Amino acid sequence: MAGPLLLRSLLSASSRKSLSSHLVRLPRLSRGFLAGPASAAAAATTELNSCLEPSRLRNVAVIAHVDHGKTTLMDRLLRQCGADIPHERAMDSISLERERGITIASKVTSISWKENELNMVDTPGHADFGGEVERVVGMVEGAVLVVDAGEGPLAQTKFVLAKALNYGLRPILLLNKVDRPAVSEERCNEVESLVFDLFANLGATEEQLDFPVLYASAKEGWAYSTFTKDPPAGAKNMSQLLDAIVRHVPPPKGNLDGPFQMLVSMMEKDFYLGRILTGRVSSGLVRVGDRIHGLRSKEFGIEKIEEGKVVKLMKKKGTNMVLIDCAGAGDIISMAGLASPSIGHTVSNTEVLTALPTIVLDPPTISMTFGVNDSPLAGRDGIHLTGGKIGDRLMAEAETNLAINVLPGLSDSFEVQGRGELQLGILIENMRRERFELSISPPKVMYKTENGQKLEPIEEVTIEVNDEHVGLVMEALSHRRAEVADMGPVAGNVGRTRLSLTCPSRGLVGYRSVFSSDTRGTGFMHRAFLTYEKYRGSLGNVRKGVLVSMGYGTITAYALMSLEARGSLFVTPGMETYDGMIVGEHSRDTDLDVNPVRSKELNNIRAAGKDENVKLSPPRLVTLEEAIGYVASDELIEVTPKAIRLRKRYLEVNKRKAMSKRPKG
Repeated sequence: MAGPLLLRSLLSASSRKSLSSHLVRLPRLSRGFLAGPASAAAAATTELNSCLEPSRLRNVAVIAHVDHGKTTLMDRLLRQCGADIPHERAMDSISLERERGITIASKVTSISWKENELNMVDTPGHADFGGEVERVVGMVEGAVLVVDAGEGPLAQTKFVLAKALNYGLRPILLLNKVDRPAVSEERCNEVESLVFDLFANLGATEEQLDFPVLYASAKEGWAYSTFTKDPPAGAKNMSQLLDAIVRHVPPPKGNLDGPFQMLVSMMEKDFYLGRILTGRVSSGLVRVGDRIHGLRSKEFGIEKIEEGKVVKLMKKKGTNMVLIDCAGAGDIISMAGLASPSIGHTVSNTEVLTALPTIVLDPPTISMTFGVNDSPLAGRDGIHLTGGKIGDRLMAEAETNLAINVLPGLSDSFEVQGRGELQLGILIENMRRERFELSISPPKVMYKTENGQKLEPIEEVTIEVNDEHVGLVMEALSHRRAEVADMGPVAGNVGRTRLSLTCPSRGLVGYRSVFSSDTRGTGFMHRAFLTYEKYRGSLGNVRKGVLVSMGYGTITAYALMSLEARGSLFVTPGMETYDGMIVGEHSRDTDLDVNPVRSKELNNIRAAGKDENVKLSPPRLVTLEEAIGYVASDELIEVTPKAIRLRKRYLEVNKRKAMSKRPKG
C-alpha cells in the first residue's frame, strides 16, 4: 500500500511544481475574517495602503518607429529591475514575432523601481499594427518616445506621437543608438529640433513641448541625461531613464472608494481559465470572488452582457504572470471569470450600470476576401476546409483585434478589412499554421465618397536609397501616382538620399518586393496612413502578364526548359499543377497559356547523340507577402499549410476568355 501512496504524493508534488512555474502567487494579505472588527478594519487599511496606492504607480507606453529599439529597450529595463530574461526580445512572445524580428501585438509588464511600480507597455512600430497602439495609449499617463539618433523621426514616429499627444500624454524623448560612429552631438541636436518641430506641427501644448531628453544605447544597456558615447562606469545602466519616468510621468488619477470599473483593452484565451481580460482599473477595488458584470454601450443605451465573479486576478511581473488577491484604481491587471466581454467593453461591480467611453480606432483602409479553397488540389494538406470553420476563426480574430473587421460575403466567403497587407498577411500566416486552407482575393482599397467626390487613402512614405537608385525608384513610383514632398541627402551618410512622398495605398500594394529588387536590398522604405484625398486616377502599367498552366499533373523539367525563354518561372520540376494555375511571369504584358507537364515522347529508334542535360535557372519562389502584392483582380492566392500557389479566378480557358470580354463595372 505504501507504494501507490508514495507514487501519488510524488505525482501531486510534480504537478504542483509545474503549475507554480507558470503562475507565482504574491504573499496573501490577512483579511481578518476570524478576528474581531478592529483587527479586520486594520487589515483592510493595511491592504489599502501598502499594496494599492495610486501614487506609487506609473503607467508608461514605449512608442517608436519600427526598428528604433523599443523591444531591446524593454529587455534592458527588465534586466535592470532584476527580471529573469530567458532570451533576447523577451517581450516578443509570439513565434512569428521572433521569426521576423518585429512586434505584432502590444504587451504589458510591470517592474519595481525604488518603491514604485512601473506598468510598461511595449507597442508595435509598423503602421499596419497601429490599432495596437491606439487601444493601449488610453491605459497610460506617460510615454517614452524612442527615436533613432541616426535616422531621426520617420513616418510611424509621427503616427504614434499624434496618438499620444491627442490623449494628453507628455512624452519623454529618448534618442537611441547614440553609440554609433555616425552619430555626433550636432546630429542629436538636429534630431531634437526635428522632433520639436514634429510636436509643434501636431498641435502639442506648451507643457508637452517642454519634453525631457535622454541619450541612450539600448543595445549596450545605458541611458544618460547628457550626450555621451561612453558614460561613467557607475552610470552604464538604465537608472536615469527609470528615475525620469518616476519624476515626469504623473501617477494615475483614481478613486479607491468608488465602485470598481475597468475598460477592457486586451484579451486572450486560455484553455484552463477561459477568457482573460486585461485593462486599467478606472476606479474602486476588485478582489478575487467579487461579483462583477460586463457592459457595453448600444445606440439605445447600456446593455448588460454577462454576470459572474472574479475567479483569478493576475498581473505580469517581469516575464512571469503573478496571481494577486486584489487591485485598485490606476493599476493594469488581468482577470478571469467572464466568458462574453471583449475589447472595448466595461467590467464593473454589479451595482454599476454605466459603461466607460469605448476606444475609437482609425478606419481600415484595405480589404481582402477569404474563401474556401476550391482548386483541384484542395484538401490534401489542411484539416480546416469549410466556410464555417474559416468564419469562426475570422470572427475570433476580430474579437481580439479591433483593427480588423469581418463581413460575411457570398457563398462561404468573408470580407476582411484591415490597415495593410502586412497585417492581413500575418493573419493568413497564422491560419496556415493552424492548418487552414484558403483562397484569398487580391487586396482592394476602401474608398470614400464625400460631397459627390471619390476619396482614396493616401500614405506618407519615407524612402532612403543610394544615389544611383534614385532615378529607378522615382520612375517606379511615378507609375503608382506618388508625389514627392521633399528630397535631400541623409545626414552622416555620404551617397545616400532620403525621399518623402505621398502615395495612394493602392499604388503601394506589392511595391515593397519591387523596391527591394530595384535597390539591391540596400534601400529602406517606411510608410504610414496620412489622410483621405481626391482620387488620383488609374495606375500606370505596374505588372507584366503571367504564364498560365493548361495541364494537370506533375511539372517536368523537359517542359520548363522550353518555357524559360518566355519569362521567369515560379515553379520547380516535381510540383503539382492544374488548369488555371500561374506557373510564371510572362516577359510581355499579356497572359500566355502553357503546358508545364509535357514530357519527352519515347520511341524505339536509337538516337546517335546523347540526350541533352536539362539545366534550369533557379525559380522565383513566391512568398505570401509577395503573392498578396502580386496578384491581379482576376487572380486568387491558394493558401495551404504546405504551399502557396497563384491561380486564375476562373480555371477554364474558355470561361476566362468570356469573362475578359464582359464590360467592367
